[in-house]
Amino acid sequence: MTLLITGATGTVSGELLRALPSTSDVRVLVRDPKRAPQGVDVAVGDLELPETLTKAFTGVETLWLLTAMGPTAPHAVSNALWAARQAGVRHVVRMSAIGAGHDAPTRNGRLHALSEIELAASGLGWTVIRPAFFMQNLFGSVSGGTLYGPTGEGRLSLIDVRDIAAFAARVLADPRPHHGRTYTITGPESISLREAAARIGLGYQPVAPEDAHRAMLQAGLPEWDAAVNVEYARAYASGWGDYTTGDFAEVMGYQPRTFEAFAADHGDRLGG
Repeated sequence: MTLLITGATGTVSGELLRALPSTSDVRVLVRDPKRAPQGVDVAVGDLELPETLTKAFTGVETLWLLTAMGPTAPHAVSNALWAARQAGVRHVVRMSAIGAGHDAPTRNGRLHALSEIELAASGLGWTVIRPAFFMQNLFGSVSGGTLYGPTGEGRLSLIDVRDIAAFAARVLADPRPHHGRTYTITGPESISLREAAARIGLGYQPVAPEDAHRAMLQAGLPEWDAAVNVEYARAYASGWGDYTTGDFAEVMGYQPRTFEAFAADHGDRLGG
């Protein structure tokens, strides 16, 4: 079985490569071969350019489909699914986003809903994974013993990216029992960023959405991404993400990491 990994230079797919029991039959799709992970078969291509995908998808049985957030994400997904069908791929495991739907409060969530519909209608075996807010997203939000956050007092079901990767690896190992399933995976509890900060000895400073938007632009984030992140922040502040699910434990047989366990492993980046 050849497994093709997209998004291989990103956070989630990078962790997925570490979570897989073996990479002997793994191929990664990258735009820049200089950035490709070591020890795996490398295919050069771009999901935005369908003419670059034929060779990369040849001989692939299972596809891990992760696309960057952005207004052209459905175009990239559509190209990947077309290439998968032409190559005879049997199963696609796609990473979506928590709360994806036509009524989602973010453009990203609504675009993910479009891609989920296309995947379900593709004739391919499919599984969708919708992870909650990444704990790792907080790495850049701590300064001087204070966690800064634009989600106000809203509670969210933070999940460690390592758990997302472990979950994906389990599904990819034998995707057949997961055909047609959409999993929403969350952390074990829903907490506010103020609570999270207090648990590890940090202060908490709420940040106004417009200030967060300005800071993201100053940090070099594209306007679309910054604006959508603010849409998420406002939704979380309203309580939109205040829930947990049992999907992770159903598949894995154990609970995902707590925030304290995550923080203990990353004290050098979080402080406290």
